[in-house]
Amino acid sequence: MSKKTNIVPLGIRVLVRPIEQEAKTASGLILPDSAKEKPQIGEVIAVGDDEEMMVKVGQKVLFPKYTGTEIKLEGVEHMIMEATDLLAIVK
Repeated sequence: MSKKTNIVPLGIRVLVRPIEQEAKTASGLILPDSAKEKPQIGEVIAVGDDEEMMVKVGQKVLFPKYTGTEIKLEGVEHMIMEATDLLAIVK
């Protein structure tokens, strides 16, 4: 689990910290930041106050490449998105 944040999403929104992909290919090549794809898996950091929320803090989730609003918290990239934009829970 991660530490608490001072951001609390409203309604059905969730705060997600994207998990960066490996910087190395299967063949061992190191990828520069400009060649990396946007992450599509992240950790749920905070959830809104909707009673029917399907995800919980600490779960890993799959989301579309271009969704949500990007923000920085303490120098770390995060995204706020609607829970309905999430595609799956990663186990």
